[in-house]
Amino acid sequence: MSRRALVVLGDALLDRDIDGRAERLCPEAPVPVVSGPRSRERPGGAALAAALLARDGHEVAFVTALAGDEGGGLLGRLLAERGVDVVDLGAGGATPEKIRVRADGQVVVRVDREGAPPAVRPPGEAAVAALRRADGVLVSDYGRGVAASPPLRALLEALDRPLVWDPHPLGAAPVRGVDLVTPNAAEARGMAGAGDAAGQAERIRGATGARAVAVSLGAQGAVLAGDGGEIVRVPARAVAGGDTCGAGDRLAATATAALADGAPPAEALRAAVRAASALVASGGAAAALADAAAPAHDATGVGAVRAAGGRIVATGGCFDLLHAGHIAMLEAARALGDFLVVLLNSDASVRRLKGADRPLVEQSDRAAVLAALRCVDAVVVFDEDTPERALAELAPDVWAKGADYEADELPEAATVRAGGGEVVVLPYVAGRSTTRLIDEVLVRAER
Repeated sequence: MSRRALVVLGDALLDRDIDGRAERLCPEAPVPVVSGPRSRERPGGAALAAALLARDGHEVAFVTALAGDEGGGLLGRLLAERGVDVVDLGAGGATPEKIRVRADGQVVVRVDREGAPPAVRPPGEAAVAALRRADGVLVSDYGRGVAASPPLRALLEALDRPLVWDPHPLGAAPVRGVDLVTPNAAEARGMAGAGDAAGQAERIRGATGARAVAVSLGAQGAVLAGDGGEIVRVPARAVAGGDTCGAGDRLAATATAALADGAPPAEALRAAVRAASALVASGGAAAALADAAAPAHDATGVGAVRAAGGRIVATGGCFDLLHAGHIAMLEAARALGDFLVVLLNSDASVRRLKGADRPLVEQSDRAAVLAALRCVDAVVVFDEDTPERALAELAPDVWAKGADYEADELPEAATVRAGGGEVVVLPYVAGRSTTRLIDEVLVRAER
């Protein structure tokens, strides 16, 4: 998928994760006592969709209304750190927060703090310029007023580029002529009444005048109703014990990028379902936006394994065009312990390391393939050239790496040993490499 200029328009929320350990029950009530909590904040709502697209390598402008409080300022900084250009139309109000308390990676309670939405000022030159420059636009409506703004709706109705609308039960109706509407099952029932997903999608398409409607069904995938009565069913890859937080935003964001790249709605939905499945498998929104303030192991299930005395193994790489050599290395790494985390180079990282024509397979697909392997327990994507930061947070018992050199020569060795881990070099399988596969394809194509 090419790098695109994309606009996300919608309501920003602040997600706050409080992660700790649970080793006993509270004496006052049959609930776990969460000890050693660590709190971290990340963009939520439409801000999550913007952050995910920026992490994919796109140029992202986020047209929103931030509240004039401390939470609004924090959201602005979090988005700027992730390369999102924020076009703020907000005045006053209070930032809503979704607080998830997790013990050993498992959510035990969610607390929502609602607040009066900010007033939405008319769009200025920056918002108009962003929309005119965009290759595609996603409206991520969380029912707090941005998508209901008449001046913004007029701009959206005049667009001549792909427009995706991710609706909300309390939000505004999509403008006419949307390319794709992406309700979940509950939203589809609210918009079209009871019935099967295909019928609901077709009724929503008729009511909104949309080119296509895709009803997302969680683990059952999605159903699309398109022009001419086309019905397409896209299965999801089943994920046991995955984190579904952010899956809907991942689906809508990926579909927007695919449509901007010229894909038809059915193809865009297939890419979107794959990406949403990969996000769930890799630990949800928290893992997708993992950074120095968001420890990778909090989102992977490592905590529970470690609490049970298990041995954590990590390995890493690009894994572009998975081949037999990769499988042999991954299986050998998994045999060194009880839980294998694969640290996966992001698309931007691969481009820096391998050149502008790589990767051949985008990071969401590479993550999905890896997560489907029996020997892989979790996948975490990182943006740097080498994964020292992720390793410092994960602190694995073993760092296993396929290499032709000594363990001490690995750039990550010092970081792993500083965290109490050991470094193991696994031999490559002779004659197996992604570069060799690419060269062979090119040779055969010239015959």
